[in-house]
Amino acid sequence: MRFGLLPTCDARWPRLAGHHAAWRVAISNGLRHPVYWISARHGDQVAGVLPLMLVKGPIFGSFLVSLPYINTGGVWATDADVATRLIDRACQLADELDVKYLELRQEQPVEHPRLNFQRTDKVHMRLPLPTTDELLDKSFKSKLRSQVRKAGQFDHRIAWGGSELLDDFYHVFAVNMRDLGTPVFSKRLFAEILDAFAGDAELCVVYQAEQEKLFPVAGAVLVHADGVTEVPSASCLRVANPTGANMWMYRHLLRRAIERGSRTFDFGRSSIDSGTYKFKAQWGAQPHPAVWQYYVRKGDVDAMRPDSQTNQRRIKIWQKLPVWLTRSIGPAIVRGIP
Repeated sequence: MRFGLLPTCDARWPRLAGHHAAWRVAISNGLRHPVYWISARHGDQVAGVLPLMLVKGPIFGSFLVSLPYINTGGVWATDADVATRLIDRACQLADELDVKYLELRQEQPVEHPRLNFQRTDKVHMRLPLPTTDELLDKSFKSKLRSQVRKAGQFDHRIAWGGSELLDDFYHVFAVNMRDLGTPVFSKRLFAEILDAFAGDAELCVVYQAEQEKLFPVAGAVLVHADGVTEVPSASCLRVANPTGANMWMYRHLLRRAIERGSRTFDFGRSSIDSGTYKFKAQWGAQPHPAVWQYYVRKGDVDAMRPDSQTNQRRIKIWQKLPVWLTRSIGPAIVRGIP
């Protein structure tokens, strides 16, 4: 079954990836979070929606998020009055559920008296795609093309598929998350993404050939929907960095997006001038606003940031743990992080 977006309306706050029904199904099933669907109507017409999930865990408390894991969600509304009423109900629900805060992952701000905190320190990096891979290649600077050619000199093999590649993808993903000091999502989440989007989601795995054996060294999840290809998760083993495996993979991801008829490639969010920002910008990706707005009821939003002093200590400890242990306990922890 293929899930689609809601009926089209002339929205002041446009639809985002988080409004796609398949994302709500995949994240809810994958992280085992309840979904709250707030909607507004003008007669028989849908005038606005706000999808929410209750993110709750034993370590950090509870949060109401639109939406966890992916970068966008928040309000979709035809006008300011509808947007206000949607957020009114969301704040009321946050009070009823006694969460620490309501988090709306938007791209345009919404004026509302109860939204008392805002983050704009990251941007979405997106690349408009031409109609052919040849045109895309011509758009790259000579240095980038040289790096891709150099990576191609190594004996990389690439595979596209679904659940049959999940174990190899997850191996790379789990090792990389441990190296970054971040608890790993469950394998179930990625299985649910593949299932919810059916043929519109796939895995890419890059293998390195050694002594007649293939070892997975990089991998990514791709979702092709509504003219956009996004990569919600991608990883490369550090030992494979000298071979340019990550560069080689992203060149193939971009080619795949064009083959699937996408008009935009969404690299995800990055802090301006960070390493990941520069990596994405070299492909031609341009920054687009990411406006995360909050109704904070208690605590400090910044306490959940990776660069907080407490979390920096946790990251250093996590990086020293064996991968088998992080795969065992990580999913239970990360599902409680907004």
